[in-house]
Amino acid sequence: MIQVKEFVDTDNSYAENKANEFLSGLKDDQVINVCYGSVVKPTASGTAHQRSTILVVYKTSGPHEP
Repeated sequence: MIQVKEFVDTDNSYAENKANEFLSGLKDDQVINVCYGSVVKPTASGTAHQRSTILVVYKTSGPHEP
């Protein structure tokens, strides 16, 4: 079965750390693709915040197993 898992930054490097933690539990042949996207969101005060999203596409051996 093909599954996807999304990791979104809520703090600095959150998505990266959580994605790496998740990937460490998978075997290499389970990983199909890893996609990364980043946007900068301006705030009303004139500052900007970067937000990153990582999408992991992977195979499972059953409906409930990573």
